[in-house]
Order: sequence, then C-alpha cells, then structure tokens
Amino acid sequence: MRWSEASDSSKSAFHRKKITVVGAGHVGATAAFLAAQKELANIVMIDVMDGVPQGKALDMFESSPIQGFDALVHGTQDYAETADSDLVIITAGIARKPGMSRDDLLNINVKIVSEVTRSIVKYSPNCIILVVTNPLDAMVYTALKVSGFPKQRVIGMAGVLDSARMRAFIAQELQVSIENVAACVLGGHGDTMVPVPRYSTVAGIPITELMGAERVALICERTAKGGAEIVELLKTGSAFYAPGASVVQMAEAIIRDKKRILPCAAYLEGEYGVDGYYMGVPCKLGRDGVEAIIEMNLSDGEAAALHQSMLAVKELVKKVDAFGHF
Repeated sequence: MRWSEASDSSKSAFHRKKITVVGAGHVGATAAFLAAQKELANIVMIDVMDGVPQGKALDMFESSPIQGFDALVHGTQDYAETADSDLVIITAGIARKPGMSRDDLLNINVKIVSEVTRSIVKYSPNCIILVVTNPLDAMVYTALKVSGFPKQRVIGMAGVLDSARMRAFIAQELQVSIENVAACVLGGHGDTMVPVPRYSTVAGIPITELMGAERVALICERTAKGGAEIVELLKTGSAFYAPGASVVQMAEAIIRDKKRILPCAAYLEGEYGVDGYYMGVPCKLGRDGVEAIIEMNLSDGEAAALHQSMLAVKELVKKVDAFGHF
C-alpha cells in the first residue's frame, strides 16, 4: 500500500487557529492541555525555563491518540514561534504562597506581565489577550496599558473562576447537580469581590429562597476566600485546575464566537458607576473579545459593596501607575 500526499494547495486550505499560553506552570499547562483536548486551536506554550514547555508539550502531544485530539502542542522559549496568535493567555508570574496576599505579588508580577505583553504585541499585534496572573485586576490593567490594544481585546479571568467556586459550594450545600446552579460574582478578584446571592440560582430559583441567610453568608465568605483556602491546603502552591478550566471556557467563547455571557474582568468606562478600572462584570464574549457589558440592577447594599471593591482595585492601580512602565 502506498500513501499519496495531497497537493500543497489542499494542505494550505486547512487552517487551525493558534493560541499561545505564556507560562508553562500548573495553570498554564492545565489551560494548554484543556484547550488542546477541546481542539480550540494549535497550542504554543512559552516559558523562561529551558525544556519545561518543550517537555510538557511533548507529553500532551503524546496523549493525543488516547484523548482523541488532533490539535498540535508545541513548547518554546522563543516568542517568534508565537507569531500570529489569535489569542494569548498570560499565566506567567510567581504564585501566591501561604500568608501572601494578592497585593504582595504586585511588585514582581507587574514587571513580568509588562515584559510579556511587549513581546506579545511585537509578534501578534492583532490577538486578544486573556490575563490570569495575580493580582488580576492590576495585571490586566498593566497588559492594557503596555499593549495599547483596544479595551475589548484585553480581558481578565476572574469572574468565571469566582462564580465556579460559588456554584460548587451551592451545589454541595443543597445536594443538587452542578448543572442546575448559576452564580453571580462581581467586583475585583480578591477579598473584596461581591457575590450576589439574589442573582445566584438553582434551576432559576434564587438561593435566598432555598437556604437561610446564615448559610448564604457562609457560602459568600467561602467564595471570596476560595483561592486562599486552596493555598493554605497546598502550602507550596496555589489553585490551577479551576483557573485553567475557567480561562479555557473564556477562550472557547472567543475562538468559536459563541457570544457567551460570562463574568469577566472588563475595563469599565462608566458602567456600574466605575470609570477607568477593570472590574468583574457579566460580558458577552465572541470573536472580537468583550462585545458587550451587561449592566444589572443592583440594590443599594450591592452597589455599596461594589464601590468598596472598586476602591481596593484603585489602590492597586495607583501602585502600577507609579512604576511608570508605560
């Protein structure tokens, strides 16, 4: 039996999109593997650690016959190999350690994200950027300012993760399928995030009608401290399965132009009374990035909590601006 190669023209007619994941640590590698499994695009992982992205990429590729995906996975230290990416996921940065707040990460990670963003812009000037690095609200702001991209194309991953944690806790509390649970979390990604119970539902029923106020309050508190809880348990690292899955859900909405309504860190210019900062709000995600921001009617208490969250983000942004990297 002989194999007859297709003509060059028919080969070039096939085109798979390209996603670059910056950082081949736990979050980046998880995101790369999940994106490959979904066949969203061919994946390039880039990391400063020699051999790490190459080794992990090869391991993922060798799993493809078992997992049944045809997406290619490639590791590199050279940004030239990320050229013409449709979407770039930034996970690079140091991880939070026990006793370390997200604010403590700022001084190191703002420099890392600035350098990464400049390289991204050089080789993929038309891409959409999804930022995962913490402290999230400051890092996505950094990427926006350094890149010079339109605000729709620089988005932070926070709300999907925070909402997922809240959904998990609600399902666990009520002993119901996770598929029936929706949750709403607004604001900054940190201790001042704003879970909104009356917009969080089980099969369309607000959780405030299904459990007492004390249980609702405990779930909201656990949601806000969800990342810290995992850090304390791991002792030498931070969450990566849920963050990786969360950013891939956003990536899928963009790459496949699904127009999904997902909670994202979006740059606000007057929405929710916030101007000039990234905050977690419901967004419509499609091929152009953030294609719409959905404004919900908030109670006085919810609006006040969101304002407090904005003030915390504002303090972070002041420090970022003081570095003068852009």
